Amino acid sequence: MPTSPDSATQRPKPARWLSSGNSITQQFLSLGGRPDIVSLAGGLPAAELYPVAEIAAASTRALARWGSVALEYGPVEGLPALRTAIAARVSAASGRTFGPQNVLLTTGAMQGLDLLGKALIEEGDLIVAQFPTYLGALDAWRPRQPRYERLDWTLAEPGFETTLRRAKFAYAVPNYSNPTGVLVPQARREALLDTVLAAGTWLVEDDPYLPLQLDGPAPPSILASHAARHPDGPYDGPVIYLGTLSKSLVPGLRVGWVVAEAGMIATLALAKQSTDLSSSMLTQAVALDLIESGFEARHVPPMLAAYRERRDALCAALASHLSDWFTWEVPPGGMFVWATARDPSFDTNALYAHALTEKVAFVPSSVFDPHSALTNAMRLNFTRSSPELLVEGVRRLERAVRRYLAARPGRAA
Repeated sequence: MPTSPDSATQRPKPARWLSSGNSITQQFLSLGGRPDIVSLAGGLPAAELYPVAEIAAASTRALARWGSVALEYGPVEGLPALRTAIAARVSAASGRTFGPQNVLLTTGAMQGLDLLGKALIEEGDLIVAQFPTYLGALDAWRPRQPRYERLDWTLAEPGFETTLRRAKFAYAVPNYSNPTGVLVPQARREALLDTVLAAGTWLVEDDPYLPLQLDGPAPPSILASHAARHPDGPYDGPVIYLGTLSKSLVPGLRVGWVVAEAGMIATLALAKQSTDLSSSMLTQAVALDLIESGFEARHVPPMLAAYRERRDALCAALASHLSDWFTWEVPPGGMFVWATARDPSFDTNALYAHALTEKVAFVPSSVFDPHSALTNAMRLNFTRSSPELLVEGVRRLERAVRRYLAARPGRAA
């Protein structure tokens, strides 16, 4: 029987970069909703700490203040009063004046990454990225099909400045990066800034974890360092800075921002206009209330106390159950512990299947490598689960490791 013209076999295929099934991120998020799985995989805050009552009250106040404006389409660049508030926040941290013309409000910081891809990347362009690299950034830029080279924070690699000259931008997460939790020292931030300035390229500074300072304050941002060097006049530097309220308040508000020189903000606003017209005016108005009322500042310290307890519980459990096979450093902030196998041939992709058998999940290191070649480490989240659940998750991971080792040819647990 002949195939009909409208048969599914005749329809165009999705773009090559789209996988045929659920993405890795979708898989990890779905596992977090299964009560039988201890998920150390998702990069999620603690849901039981979400300030539901306070957000309800802020919503009421925001609607009373803004009325129908909060329910309309808004300016592409975002609610002007919130842009002014974010500009004031960045100005206070940098010691120089930024204005609302330097701020684009986005639907989460993730949208900022997507807009940068649309505005800056053509197929085959080079990105110099901190390694391992945030999976969300790789996802955002995958449709543009860029090439990647490693950002060397030591700047010891010969020809690094030349590499930067060929790159569309450098991508850095200096504060408690996802996935490693690393906090980059101030001297290395300054050195990278010097190299970027010499190379004449852009520097994307992604800073979603800034509020999660568990062991004392982080160094100034690279944006602040550059601003301090040029305290007067309109900001015209190479740093494109991304921030969000997802970690200091709740991810459901989907309020993020990009701070940059005014021309770049205008370019990104054009990209955003064709993406969603504008972010939610209602959640922006609620966010503004939570900032101006001081609630955000009051909410963060008790949240950090809970996260500090959870981080310590996870690291203690790792020391008791996995230290024969993995090494790690206690992260000074953020949401993740990065555990690296002592045996370079250890394959965490293979371990993952055994972990699911034991009803525990983590993120294999390969997804944070643009080339999928990094296979001997794993990312573990500590913010989402109670200390007791974290300990149970590590116990299950130990059993999974023993299963994996027993299944390796010529290897013993």
